[in-house]
Amino acid sequence: MQDTYVIIMAGGVGTRFWPFSRTSYPKQFHDVLGTGQSLLQQTVSRFDGICPVENIYIVTSSEYQELVQKQLPQLGADQILLEPHRRNTAPCIAYACYKIGTRNPNANIVVAPADHIILKEEVFRDTIRVALGATRMEDILVTLGIQPTRPDTGYGYIQYLPDKRTVKKVKTFTEKPHHDLAVQFLESGDFV
Repeated sequence: MQDTYVIIMAGGVGTRFWPFSRTSYPKQFHDVLGTGQSLLQQTVSRFDGICPVENIYIVTSSEYQELVQKQLPQLGADQILLEPHRRNTAPCIAYACYKIGTRNPNANIVVAPADHIILKEEVFRDTIRVALGATRMEDILVTLGIQPTRPDTGYGYIQYLPDKRTVKKVKTFTEKPHHDLAVQFLESGDFV
């Protein structure tokens, strides 16, 4: 558990959630479900028991630094990484991994967005524990997928190689396919 770290990406402006989410106060800082916690606070809480709080890093832009500090007073200033420019997911992850790697070269890292709603949190934690176990045993990356219930062109699809193992090998990834292709993915049964 000491080598487990969590990177939470919280720099997005939430334009698809407008007008509820605005550049000055994006969706990750809102209490969307009326639970008394913002999506960001729920995300941090979701990792209780997965890693120590001092191993949680938030990557955001400088304009949200105060919001993060206000909502997560349990985090130290060095745990809030400020991106100089918004450059999307890969640079955000690379920046945080570099920071963590200098601190702990044996780090086993989970990357999570700050704006996901996960209702079955214990199932999520169990899944994360399985993924962390796999990445401790092998030099691999693990990505999580959910079983689609309808064809959707707004998400990426992961095709996996069927076998009896819980952690499966990825065969292909398709980002936001057109509708007919999403229907084919859903019908095939080997896409998440």
